[in-house]
Amino acid sequence: MDPQQLRQQVAKLFARGPRRSTGTAVEQEFFSIALVSGGSVDPARVRAAIIGRPYAAWISFEPGGQVELSLPRARGPAAAVAQLREVTAALANDLSRRGIVLDSRPVRPVDPATPRYLSSPRYDAMESYFDRFGPAGRRMMRGTTSTQVCLDWWPGAAGIEQWRLLLLAGPFIAAATARTAGPESRLSTWLAVDPTRTAFDDRLLHGDDPVAAYADLAATAGCFVAGGVADHLTTLFPPVRPRGRYLEIRFPDSQPTARTDVLVSGIAGLLYDDERRRRTLAALSSERPPLAQRWHDAALGTGDVDRGFALLGIDPRRVAA
Repeated sequence: MDPQQLRQQVAKLFARGPRRSTGTAVEQEFFSIALVSGGSVDPARVRAAIIGRPYAAWISFEPGGQVELSLPRARGPAAAVAQLREVTAALANDLSRRGIVLDSRPVRPVDPATPRYLSSPRYDAMESYFDRFGPAGRRMMRGTTSTQVCLDWWPGAAGIEQWRLLLLAGPFIAAATARTAGPESRLSTWLAVDPTRTAFDDRLLHGDDPVAAYADLAATAGCFVAGGVADHLTTLFPPVRPRGRYLEIRFPDSQPTARTDVLVSGIAGLLYDDERRRRTLAALSSERPPLAQRWHDAALGTGDVDRGFALLGIDPRRVAA
């Protein structure tokens, strides 16, 4: 892989937006479960149930048949959460008429030998590659779901602060919002998939140039797709993914729709408030060396939950209610 071409492609992922806007979008994943049998539902049944519905264009599927609702960018976190709740209610109602239930559990036990619903050269290559590391890749593809938050990525020094803060705060926020813990948790599954391409450690914080650090990650990760550099970059799965004008926060467990505001508003407030962002970044500056251990603690349920709630600006009693 040509280093210059790799850096050029990575630089595009770090282009960032032209202004300091506060847009917010949510990507919510669900399992679709047959009401009678309790088994997973073929995506074709879901597609048939939502034909002609206004939200149908926002629906896609993960390899194991998980429903992914990728909502358009809203003006802010409150609007994004309101949109998610409205569309999820409509989707759940339409599916219930066909005997299908939406399930927001982060992990669902699935036999790794179960065939995938989605088959493509990319998914086939991904599964074959991940099999080298054990069963975690198949579990991830078939049996995990997430609530992913997408936030505007600002130009200048503020954007670098956003990037670094998310990477440092990630394990604590994951611990505070985790709905699974232990060796079979969703986060444990991701940690076991392939450390060379998931970067649940401090490697993306090495040096002062985030483009160089990300290019190093891409160069180290094994390439298993037939396309070029751009295709290879889509096979990297860090906890926070650079997406040009926005940052995609990938690490949280799937959240109950009624409680997504805890995660969405908390992270948006952390990134979009200058004083809070800089103060928190300074407070977390010593966390880079033990970052890998912090991620493992969060996965096993031994992470610093209180610190995570403090970062989100949330009263723990609100989450427990």
